[in-house]
Amino acid sequence: MQILYFAWVRERIGVPKDVLATEANTVSELVEELKGRAERYQIAFSDMSSIRVAVDQELAELNTPLAGAQEVAFFPPMTGG
Repeated sequence: MQILYFAWVRERIGVPKDVLATEANTVSELVEELKGRAERYQIAFSDMSSIRVAVDQELAELNTPLAGAQEVAFFPPMTGG
């Protein structure tokens, strides 16, 4: 699965993407798995209320299933202007 990071999420993690095999069933489980990788992931995902998620380019919630998903993206909320 390809994991993409955008804006300050990418800055805190230090890479634009990861490619990994995961046993996670939901986005929430994936986040917990990522947080276990290194402290920089823990910091980036410390407040999930300030992060949006897309699964295969569709906005998703933390309880969204990952079965069959190819891509998960994490990014801060978008602001209009």
